[in-house]
Amino acid sequence: MGMRAQMSVHPILRMSFADKAMSDDLIYDNVKRRLAEDSDVKGGGLDIDVKQGVVTLRGKLETQRQIDKATKIAKKVNGVKKVVNEIQLSLKQ
Repeated sequence: MGMRAQMSVHPILRMSFADKAMSDDLIYDNVKRRLAEDSDVKGGGLDIDVKQGVVTLRGKLETQRQIDKATKIAKKVNGVKKVVNEIQLSLKQ
């Protein structure tokens, strides 16, 4: 009977870890899609990292307005707890 109790706990633990990973994957997909679709940000080339609902944005954009809008877009995605914006201004040559 002791083994049965252990077996019933493990699938639940595995399920919660899988759900958490899927949630971050879903957040990543939604942030990536929304940034890429935005006509101002055109953020398909930005690097996005998601860990436990915290989204980190990296890359370069041409204006501060684009950078601010990328943060705003990411914050609106369901499941996002916080946005860390590490996007830099690109220098036009």
